[in-house]
Amino acid sequence: MFRRIPVAVSLAVIVALTALAGCSSQDPFSAGGGPSTRTIVVGSQDYYSNEIIAEIYAQALENAGYTVDRQFRIGQREVYLPEIEAGRIDLFPEYTGPLLQYWQPGVTARLPDEVYADLVKATPAGLRVLDQSPATDQDSYVVTQAFASQWGLTTISDLAKVTVPMTMGANSEAQTRPDGPTGLLQTYGIKVGFTPIEDGGGPLTVKALKDGQIQLAIIYTADPSIASNQLVSLTDDKGLFLASHVVPLASDNIDATAAAVINAISAAMSPADLIGLDQRSVDEQLPSSTIARDWLTQKGLIKG
Repeated sequence: MFRRIPVAVSLAVIVALTALAGCSSQDPFSAGGGPSTRTIVVGSQDYYSNEIIAEIYAQALENAGYTVDRQFRIGQREVYLPEIEAGRIDLFPEYTGPLLQYWQPGVTARLPDEVYADLVKATPAGLRVLDQSPATDQDSYVVTQAFASQWGLTTISDLAKVTVPMTMGANSEAQTRPDGPTGLLQTYGIKVGFTPIEDGGGPLTVKALKDGQIQLAIIYTADPSIASNQLVSLTDDKGLFLASHVVPLASDNIDATAAAVINAISAAMSPADLIGLDQRSVDEQLPSSTIARDWLTQKGLIKG
């Protein structure tokens, strides 16, 4: 569930953005501000929502005068993080909780600011996280409306009511991640089988869920397929899933001007914005470049 960023943080962001807007020579979105001549490598997960955010970063940086090399759809966290840590990728849209859990599997923080503070400390040398965004894309356990009605399910704890075998579907790495079957058993005492479906909670996962091949799927809360397919996201009443706000992961090669560009994007992106971006990708089948440019223009971050 999304929780508000503290008012003090919001006000600080507004003050910072106002200061930037009030001095055109320091406007991070205007070309000619003296950016580094080094090419910035921007990466993304093999997931359309993440690619859209990465494309927003890329276009904003190009608008500010940077040269960008796009390395999109390069896999999941186990694949791309070693590339980032090795210095081959400079900027990547990430998610606070899952990233922290990757570096600190035993993390106990759950609330947004606690997770972010721990993430700042856990980030390896040579990397840093920029400002977290209000936008959130939370992992969630999803069932069909029919299955929820049959067993009276609204929370994850309610799965204990189910007396038939259940199978979870998700990308193969979920089988060993803390939010997969192992975490469900440890946190809720509920045992399920597992079927790998390699589309990040996409159409294949939704089809398997609706066809009854699986009873439980891991799908991000910002995915428009939840509403359009009459699926139910179960409330995580025991805090299995960490807060998951969009956060840019940056190398030390990201200079202050580039960081200001990206931080302004993070401040401008709301949870509703993220769902809307995803909705355009799914419903209109638009390329990420078009969706990104439209959003940046709408927000007044670049000129149309």
